[in-house]
Amino acid sequence: MAVERILKEYPYVVELAERLRETKLKVIGDLEAYVERAMKSVERNGGHAYLAKTKDEARKIVTDVVREAPAKEEGKRKGGKRTVVLAKSNVAYEIGLREGLIKQGFEAWETDLGEFLVQLRKGWPVHLVLPSLDLTREEAGRLVHGIDKNVNEDSSIEQIVAAVRGFLFEKYLAADVGITGANAVSADTGSVVLVENEGNIRMDTVMPRTHVVVTGVEKVVPTLRDALDEAIVQSAYAGLYPPTYINVTTGPSSTADIESHRVSPATGPRDFHLVFLDDGRIAASKDENVREALLCIKCGRCYFACPVYRELGREWVGTGSPYNGPTGVVWNYITNGDPWPAFLCAHSGGCKEACPMKIDLPTIIRYVKSAGEKKL
Repeated sequence: MAVERILKEYPYVVELAERLRETKLKVIGDLEAYVERAMKSVERNGGHAYLAKTKDEARKIVTDVVREAPAKEEGKRKGGKRTVVLAKSNVAYEIGLREGLIKQGFEAWETDLGEFLVQLRKGWPVHLVLPSLDLTREEAGRLVHGIDKNVNEDSSIEQIVAAVRGFLFEKYLAADVGITGANAVSADTGSVVLVENEGNIRMDTVMPRTHVVVTGVEKVVPTLRDALDEAIVQSAYAGLYPPTYINVTTGPSSTADIESHRVSPATGPRDFHLVFLDDGRIAASKDENVREALLCIKCGRCYFACPVYRELGREWVGTGSPYNGPTGVVWNYITNGDPWPAFLCAHSGGCKEACPMKIDLPTIIRYVKSAGEKKL
């Protein structure tokens, strides 16, 4: 397995994971205070920070930001629809963001290759890190044929990737707003850390005039060092280490090249917005039965350690939630109050063994199941 090879080759990752667990436990114990500190740091750096209690509130905040965002082209400034590019974000799915933006008349495109293919087939991601894991090369070729007639089911993976890259580059150039999630947010600096391999996140965060981050409150960690540690651990336990890129964004673009006087904006975005989503997380942080689930770094490793997920795949939880597998059982309970996927758990225990944060998922799932039994 890729993860075992990575941990053997880079043993310090295991030490980082152990330290990260203790750090995140500390944050969960005082989550609201850390979120408040992070929001103040964002504002201090010239950005805008929001705390949304619900999915609807978060979606409205982002929609309003997109609507008011400065447009690149004259036609858009006079009322034309904005173009939005999105990086892979579970929270964006959680709040129905892309569909919501399109319904409001905006043009919105996923830029992660897997998410882009999911969008083309009007489907739903099958995995946190590998959203189109269930697609074959032939199926991907047929989907991409819709945007490039030179590509079909007989095309190579290289040809498919090249076609998508060409299509998306035009969207990067036209984009007025870039929307991302966050692997971690540092409370002390207000910095957002993102890890990736494709380079699309760099495009999404730099080329548009406005960068919007939508993430759960559990992504807050005390310091920028902690945030970078989380990116490293997430990448390694997802089996994609070393990562091609780690991106750090702290407010809008700036420069201090004249007399060391820092001014903003510079070449990159002129506006930065960070939207924190609660959606049951703060209540969960105060519930000793489920609070440990907030340690999850969304590496998706527990999926492959689970016999139920290997058998059912996306059908275990179904569409409507980006969270699947063992951790998805708990996250659906936290964010939707839905305990029913827990009844399919076989309690093999592999999820706990695979988890870099050593979350006791079997015990939490038993609690969720008992909560469901009370509703019967």
